[in-house]
Amino acid sequence: MTYCIAASINEGLILVSDSRTNAGIDNVSTYGKMHAFDTTEDRKIVLLCAGNLATTQAVLEQLHRDKIKDAEININNVECLSEAAAYLGHVSVEKQKQHINPEGQSAFNPSASFILAGQIGDEPHGAFMVYAEGNSITSSANTPFLQIGESKYGKPILDRFLKLDTPIDEAARCCLVSMDSTIRSNASVGPPVEMLIYRKDSFKFDEYYSFDGDDDYLLQLRRSWENKLREAIGALPVLSKAAAKTMRIDL
Repeated sequence: MTYCIAASINEGLILVSDSRTNAGIDNVSTYGKMHAFDTTEDRKIVLLCAGNLATTQAVLEQLHRDKIKDAEININNVECLSEAAAYLGHVSVEKQKQHINPEGQSAFNPSASFILAGQIGDEPHGAFMVYAEGNSITSSANTPFLQIGESKYGKPILDRFLKLDTPIDEAARCCLVSMDSTIRSNASVGPPVEMLIYRKDSFKFDEYYSFDGDDDYLLQLRRSWENKLREAIGALPVLSKAAAKTMRIDL
């Protein structure tokens, strides 16, 4: 399984992904889900990937090949992120079709989903989630983050704390806690954890981090979060016994 997050806030982007892949409980390995492209100077583009590994690798290879060959549509000549997302969706659907027979069946599930994030020219930075069907959505003011993969365990903290005006370094810590919460609750998501912080209009990828499972900072973050949660639970209002009611007995 996989868990990837892209937060698009006023100050820039935070991208976080795990690196665990598995084909059964006895075949667990690591494979990076975050891929930055070597593009022209007027753009920075990153992909986060989830789903069938063969499909994601084929899509990445096609995007790289189109860029090298200067194809009619490639990541170096699209004019905006939405156009890049549409291009990515088309390539993904075509790669999935290669594994489906005329009866519409496949021996395995070839579907994959992606998050495309970055900035192109004078356009604002942003992130798009591209579904397996090829369509896409972007983040919004009410929900300034996108998730792919095993999203349910890490979503509550993002819902509560991540806003457009959240300072970018604070948002980065929030995303790391979201990832750590998912790792804690789902064995199919695991380190190394990759994180990229992109500050708007910088056109630089110079704040990249990779955390192993025993990384000192990640362990410190985990302990601090757990301790603060225990303190918060202990400080919650005490239940009043006077407000208790007699339970109805049905049987």
